Amino acid sequence: MKTKLLLSLAVLSFVGCKQETQPAPPKFVHDITEGPTPWTSDEFEPTEDDFTFAIISDLNGGEREGVYNTAVKQLNQLDPTFVLSVGDLIDGGTEDSLQLKKEWDSFDDRTAKLHMPFFHLGGNHDLTNPTMREFWKNRFGPRYYHFVYENVLFLMMDSEDYEEQRMIEIYEARAVALKIIDGEIEGKYEDSEYYHMPERRIGGMSKAQLDYYAEVLKKYPDVKWTFVLMHKPLWMREDEKGLGPLEDLLADRDYTVINGHFHSFSNQMRKGHSYTILGTTGGSQNPLDSMAFDHVTLVRMAKQPVITHLKMEGILNEQGNVPSGQ
Repeated sequence: MKTKLLLSLAVLSFVGCKQETQPAPPKFVHDITEGPTPWTSDEFEPTEDDFTFAIISDLNGGEREGVYNTAVKQLNQLDPTFVLSVGDLIDGGTEDSLQLKKEWDSFDDRTAKLHMPFFHLGGNHDLTNPTMREFWKNRFGPRYYHFVYENVLFLMMDSEDYEEQRMIEIYEARAVALKIIDGEIEGKYEDSEYYHMPERRIGGMSKAQLDYYAEVLKKYPDVKWTFVLMHKPLWMREDEKGLGPLEDLLADRDYTVINGHFHSFSNQMRKGHSYTILGTTGGSQNPLDSMAFDHVTLVRMAKQPVITHLKMEGILNEQGNVPSGQ
């Protein structure tokens, strides 16, 4: 038995030594030994310490059938580490729990076909009234949250963060405006109470949410980058319910802000940082708006983010087709 044990250890030692001395295969192999070469350089960038994530934008406000299904297939081909959303994932706008379940089941069944994690974030279609807030809580947990991945901080904000009474006022005014749009009652949408509510365009957030993120930022002072995602552009609201107080806390760090809601793409520099409003990933579009297009966003997080917006019509499969969304 002792002889066998010693022999086994000797074999393992020999194998281990052989493995240690085995050279790594070359990264670049060719058979041209002299003269010019048909490549510009044989010095390649080393493997980078980075990761890539994707973002989808609005599905709703009039979802167009099949678009999101196609986006799921395209995202699987692109294979990011995970996918984020900026809200308006269902049509919503109802207090019927059975209808809400039907709509969320539809969205989540399609999203389950992704080969990577997906992070939900609510928009006005997802969090219109107290019933929908409660439904979200029971299904997805908190309406605003954060996470850290590879030393990058993500703030997933709720731009529909109103006191309950104000939420009900907005919801009821919205219901009247929709009846005007549908021709059920007389009037002009532009004259409606809802049209003139600031929350319709730029949302709002509570002191509790601000305090939550203030603590998060204290906990993670030295992350490589911070991404701030929301549905409505809270940064356009100039009072204490807008993003201003949080921007003050973000001032000394590298960060990027991304939101949806307008169904039209735009980007600007604000306070020295990039602020992007995404287009759509299946939501309604204004045919006269050249910046209203379906796309997915890829972010490669190297030393700083490299952001690429890919129009879905240009993401083709091996056969040169846009994958079927059915």
